[in-house]
Parts: sequence; structure tokens; C-alpha cells
Amino acid sequence: MPKTHDVLLKRIRHFWIGGALDPSKPGTFHQLSLIAFFAWVGLGSDGLSSSAYGPEEAYVSLGAHAHLAIFVAIASAFTVLVISASYMQIIEAFPAGGGGYLVASKLLSPFLGMVSGCALLIDYILTITISVASAADAVFSFLPPGWLHYKADFAYLCLAGLIVLNLRGVKESVLPLVPVFLVFIFTHAFAILYAAFTHVPDFGRIVSETLSDARDTHRELGTLGMVFLVMRAYGMGAGTYTGIEAVSNGLPILREPRVRTGKRTMVYMATSLAFAVFGLILAYLLYHLHREPGRTLNASLFWTMTSSWSGPASRGFTTIALASEALILFAASQAGFLGGPRVLSNLAADQWLPTRFINLSDRLVTQNGVLILGAAALGTLIFTRGSVQYLVVLYSITVFITFVLSQLGMIRYWMERKRKAPSWRLRASINGTGFVLSAFILTLMTFLKFDQGGWITLVAAGALICLCLLIKRHYRKVQKMLRRLDSLVKAARAARVQAEKGDVPPLLPPAPKSSEPMGYDPKAKTAVLVVRGFNGLGLHSLFAILRLFGNMFRNFVFVEVGVLDAGNYKGVDEVDRLQSDVDKDLLDYVGFMRSHGYHAEAVSVLSYDPVDGAASVAPRIQQRFPQAIFFMGQLVFPEETLLTRFLHNNLVFSLQRKLYHMGLPFIILPVRVE
Repeated sequence: MPKTHDVLLKRIRHFWIGGALDPSKPGTFHQLSLIAFFAWVGLGSDGLSSSAYGPEEAYVSLGAHAHLAIFVAIASAFTVLVISASYMQIIEAFPAGGGGYLVASKLLSPFLGMVSGCALLIDYILTITISVASAADAVFSFLPPGWLHYKADFAYLCLAGLIVLNLRGVKESVLPLVPVFLVFIFTHAFAILYAAFTHVPDFGRIVSETLSDARDTHRELGTLGMVFLVMRAYGMGAGTYTGIEAVSNGLPILREPRVRTGKRTMVYMATSLAFAVFGLILAYLLYHLHREPGRTLNASLFWTMTSSWSGPASRGFTTIALASEALILFAASQAGFLGGPRVLSNLAADQWLPTRFINLSDRLVTQNGVLILGAAALGTLIFTRGSVQYLVVLYSITVFITFVLSQLGMIRYWMERKRKAPSWRLRASINGTGFVLSAFILTLMTFLKFDQGGWITLVAAGALICLCLLIKRHYRKVQKMLRRLDSLVKAARAARVQAEKGDVPPLLPPAPKSSEPMGYDPKAKTAVLVVRGFNGLGLHSLFAILRLFGNMFRNFVFVEVGVLDAGNYKGVDEVDRLQSDVDKDLLDYVGFMRSHGYHAEAVSVLSYDPVDGAASVAPRIQQRFPQAIFFMGQLVFPEETLLTRFLHNNLVFSLQRKLYHMGLPFIILPVRVE
């Protein structure tokens, strides 16, 4: 029955998520990586989708002074171009990816890098949430009002579908979006150009009216009041700029040469986003639009723009445009699902978060990251009841923390390279301008949105930062406790040298005599030790076997699983490097035992999961050595707490269950952490 249950679960998983991929094949990474166009679709959809709510929030916040929107449009487009140019320089300086987290960690401090990463994670969660909520709004903008009570359920269902899609793989989650993306680009570009060209004869009058209204506003509010009104609208539309950093974070999933692909993607993204934000605000102004209940401003634009067309043409264009807008909003969540798990894995690699977040699934996806971001987005969606107006208040504050820190780090980067980079002044000025704009927007949005609910975002980011500090403290404490085992590595290497010279130290008991002429008896008792590197933990476990069982074992087999994770799977070269490192570790164990007269062998395997990897080679080892007993060391803490259980996967117990299920003997060797 259990086997039937397992087979059924595997078939269901294979149907929804797909079969395992082979990372050792040279074509696998090439197949999964994204060219600039697909990267624009997957990562650039976030920025473009903000045209459904960013320009609207900026325009509506002007109230009766909508004529000032042209100044907001110019400032917004300029900001997009400056921040994009700044991140193009980050792509050049950090071609391995990492974005704002890596920049702040390397150029400022690890702590500020962690702050940047946490802020970005909150932003990615809100990116997914607001994208799904806005998509639901767009869909129900052209459905009968009686259907509105289904909107929340529709949003939840769509979010679940996006999670499954992203569990299947990066490219598979992007390819279905390409037709939708192209339709969105065409319909919205057409609407902007149509609005502009049909109002060309009126431009002189519009400019005159705008200047006249601006003078009236100046007399009514004064200079400071007028500037504050424009800056407030500029800040309320700041959601437009989120997603720009996604390319620098997602460089590892781009096609080689990554820097060129990343920069080309940034050009596509910056150009299209600047055009969209400027063009839509201008179109709102040209048609004198205002917000209508149950309808987005873009929906009002399409209906108003096509009102003079024939009925079928008007309905057809508007329906297609709004449908593509709804779907592109779903696509925008891809920036969160692609970038968020990458940030999680970077934080996990530096032990700010549990190391399990760096693991890949057999589809080469950071599965844990996708699931945790999806769950967080679902919780946020339920908490806010899918209100876009409320989410806009929460959204885009934290991303500017990352913008500020990354730009500050790049200024320092160029200052330190005055002699090496002749154009450092120009490059530093670009990042400097980005820093000033980002700092200004961050201050403005914190001031404007704090009382409206923006404090929730800052509290969430602060709580995540505190959690990271707690986790880092625990990992450092454990590493400090394990330093006493490091002396075993030096002792083992010294003992090997002495043994090879014929001077056998008392570090190990003498090897038992073998009846085989070559000193190798496959039928003899064999100890199979699963290790994770040539380190104190592995040697402590080895010596425990010899201490507990004396000279019972004649053969030793060392097994190490090279775990393919988000940190090292960036192409075939990295896989080969991982294999080389694993083989080197095992060679140290084998050489040490052979120098003391024991027969020793090594078995290495690359896998996404250390348990599955070790279990896959166990039957082969047992067939070769029928008297084999499997061993693995396990850390034992003085007090078992929720934190120790959460941060230490206890892989040894999972492996024990698997081998017991295979009928293989397995012994856990406790390593006390005091």
C-alpha cells in the first residue's frame, strides 16, 4: 500500500510539475536560461504591469489639479531611465548576479546587505500580491457587477496556478506569457499613440491651458503647496519603478554572455516602461479622465478613446486590451517568483536564513523559495482583501531601501576605482543621481504613506531583519562550538604523512589482517560513512566508528553528495567544479585510511537533494559489499529547541528512514555540540 501511495503521488507530481532534469547535460542550462526577449517578458512585466495602477495613482492624487500631471509624467520617465542606467552599471560590476543584496554586502557591509535583501523580499511578496489583485480588478472591470463577489476567489485560484507554473521551471513559467505580453505591448502602445496623434491639433490649446491652470494653482496653493502636490503625486506613482532591479538579481538565469543579455534586457525594460508611464499619464490628461466606481482608469481610457468607433470594434479592442492587461498583471508576479527565491537563496547562502532555501528541486527550481513567497503573498492577499488601493499604500516603500543602499554602494565602488576607470566621474554621477532620487522618494513615501498603513510594511521588514539576526547568531554559535573539531583535520593530515613514512601514529587502531592476497575482501565487514566535506564533523564520525567497533571493519567506503543548489548551478562549468571539490574531499578520506592499512573507496554523486543522492547509491554499495553498514554523524544540541529543529534539517533521520525502507542497516553517530 505505501508503495502504491508513493507511485500515485509521483505521477500526480509529474503531471503538474514535470519530470526531473539532468543538470550534467551541457544543454540543460542552455535550455533553461533566458534570452533578452524572454527575460524582458519574465522580468520586465513587473514594471510594465505597473501601468495598470502606478500612473493612475499618480494622476488621481492630483485631484482637481490634473493639469500638473505632465510634470509628474516627465519626472517619472526620467526616474525610470536614471535607475535603469544605474542598474546597468551594477550588472557590469557584478556579472554573477545578486543585485542590491550583493552590492550592499560587498561594498558597504554584510549587515546592510541583509537589510537590503529583507527589504527586497517584502517588495517581491507585495509585487506578487498587488499584481494578482490588480489583475482581478482588470478582469472584473468588464464583467457584470453581479460577479464582483467572485473576485477574491478568482485571485486565490490564479495565485495557486502561478505557484504551480513556477514549480515547473523558469522558462516554462515565461513561455505561456509571450503572446499575452505582445498583445499588451501592441494595444497599449497603440492607445498612447492614438491619443497623442488624435490630439495633435489641440496641442497648442492644451499647452496654453496647462500653463494657465498651473499659474492659477500657484496663486491658490503657493510655490511650496504646488511643489508638494506634484511631489505627492510623484511619490504615489512610485510603484512604477519597482521591478527595475529584477534583472540584476536574475542574472544567473540569463543566457550567456550574461552581462550583454542583462544590459539588453534593461534597455528593453527601461524604454518600454518610460514610454508607458509618460504616455498613459499624458493620455489621461488629454481625455480629461477621472476615476469611475468599479472601473480602472485604463478601462476608462480605452472606452473613451474608442467611443467614436463602431460598437463591435470598440468593444473588441477594449476587451482585448483589458484582458491583456489582466494577464500581464499575472505575468508581473513572475518578477516576484523569479527574483524573490533568488534573494532568499543569497541570504540562505550567507546563513541569514535557513540553508534549505538555497536547495533546488529536480526541476532546477528553488522550490522552497517559490512556496514560501507564494504562501506569504496569499496571506497578504487575504489580509488586504485584494484591495489595490490599500496595497499601493503598502507597496514600493521597501524597494527604495534597496535602491538607496545599492546606489550608495556603487558610488563607493567608483570612488575606489578612480585610477582604474577613466570614466569613473560619469559613472559615479549616474549612481549619485540614482541615489538622490531613490533617497528622496523613500523619504517622501515614508512620510506620505506611514499613517495610511505604510508602517505595516516597515514593521514587516523590521521583523524579518530581526529574524535574520537571530538565525545568523545561531549559526555563528554552532560554528564556534564546532571549531574544537577543526583540530582533527590537521591531526589527520599530519597522521597520514607520518603513516606514509612508515611511522604509524596511535591515532587509529591497527588494520585487521585480510585473507585476501591484495588486502581487499569485499565480503568483509564494511563501514560506509556518508560525509559532507573533509572536516571535523566527518573525521569525528570516522573516529567514533573505530572507537566503538575497534578493528571490526576492514573496508571503508566514503560517500559524499555534491548538492546542486541555487548558489552553484549556473552552468556546466560550475557543475564540473562542484564535482571536482567533492572528489578532492573524498580523496583525503581515502588516502588517510589507506595510509593506515585499510581498504578505502569513494563514491560521489551530484544531486538536488542530499538524502535522495545518498539513497540512490546505497543499493549499489550494498551489492558490492554485502556486509556493509551505513553511518552518518548528527549534531546533538544540549537543548532541543524549535530554532535548532527549524535551522538544522536533520537530513540524517530522513536518510535513515529511506535506508531502513530499503532494508539496509544504518547507524547514527551523535556529535555533541556543547
